[in-house]
Amino acid sequence: MNIWDSIVSSVQGASGFYFLFELAIIVFAVKLVGHLSTKIGQPSVFGKLLVGIILGPSLLGIIHPNELISELAEVGVILLMFLAGLETDLKEFKKNAFASTSVAIGGVILPFLGGMGLSLAFGFDTTVAIYMGVLLVATSVSISVQTLRELGKLKSREGVTILGAAVLDDVLGIIILSAVLGLMAGGAAGAGGIGSILILLVKIAVFFVLAIAIGYFVLPKLLKVFQRFNVTQTVLSFAVIVALLFAYMGEVFGVAGIVGSYVCGLMLSLTPQSEEMMHKVETFSFPFFVPLFFVNIGLVANFREVNPEILWFSILLALVAIVGKVLGGAFGAKVAKFSTSSSFGIGAGMVARGEVGLIIAMIGIERGIITNDLFSSAIIVVIATTLVTPPLIKLLMKTDGDKKEHKESVGF
Repeated sequence: MNIWDSIVSSVQGASGFYFLFELAIIVFAVKLVGHLSTKIGQPSVFGKLLVGIILGPSLLGIIHPNELISELAEVGVILLMFLAGLETDLKEFKKNAFASTSVAIGGVILPFLGGMGLSLAFGFDTTVAIYMGVLLVATSVSISVQTLRELGKLKSREGVTILGAAVLDDVLGIIILSAVLGLMAGGAAGAGGIGSILILLVKIAVFFVLAIAIGYFVLPKLLKVFQRFNVTQTVLSFAVIVALLFAYMGEVFGVAGIVGSYVCGLMLSLTPQSEEMMHKVETFSFPFFVPLFFVNIGLVANFREVNPEILWFSILLALVAIVGKVLGGAFGAKVAKFSTSSSFGIGAGMVARGEVGLIIAMIGIERGIITNDLFSSAIIVVIATTLVTPPLIKLLMKTDGDKKEHKESVGF
């Protein structure tokens, strides 16, 4: 066997470890394109979101969606939202409860009516139209979190309002989705559908009571015990463990995992170790897990397979999704007496659908509510709203006078 044959044989023999090459390429590309994004005056997260589209099936086809990347990406978004909770000022969070509620309601009603109305105008039946409206209700604040961190606005009144509204949006979105699925399964007057909705509401209430009680009374004591262990990185290990457990608990009770990890971070922000925890979790998650989350969003899209006949509907749906959230969120913020510029900045922070939109789209196609073409439309909405969020926040939200928060958060 000559040298060339030996090389070819070695490459073929390592095919089972191709995921190592994929992960290395993803992390490198995220760093590079994120850096280039800042050079053109955009938040680095904007470039990082593009990496998945560039490397994925839509363009180069070097990397395809797979279970490993998807699961690591899920860990990334859980840790990102845990950090957002750690950085949230709980006093400010309570003070802005009315503003968050107002923004959440505005950001649900307008997109829902817009998505349903557009679908009906294109001739889709009522069931499909309602489901497409539900799709536009979703909010994935994880993209906004990183953008706000880069702009030094995460701890501002606007940032805290966006985070609170996003949590409420997730809860409202879950309730609306469950109501729609329940009524579709049980009929408009079906007691089973209404009963399942009531059960879900009870589960959500129980989750928040349990999460807050455990977070406030139990976690600080457990942390002190954990710190006595004769092992390295006890604070970091504890943070990762409880973030994952709270995310899992959220999923068990019918609430998104990112809400669970955010509540966990919010509770631990009251502990004396919160600053140390925040720094260590950033160092642990930003070089690897969080970049995979951003890239995975682009990987699931394959614009080559989009049906040209549905393209105009998809484009208009994406516009309705963007405008509906901006105007709905801005209206809610104005009701809470924010300035006009801050109101539109808050509305922009609610635009991204991200992984939440993908989950709703997947449920729709698995249950036969929407077709493959409409699933492609949903993917276009998710990608468009996710890509437009970072530059939109920067455009609409003033950053003068704000202090840069964490150097690590800019160039992870």
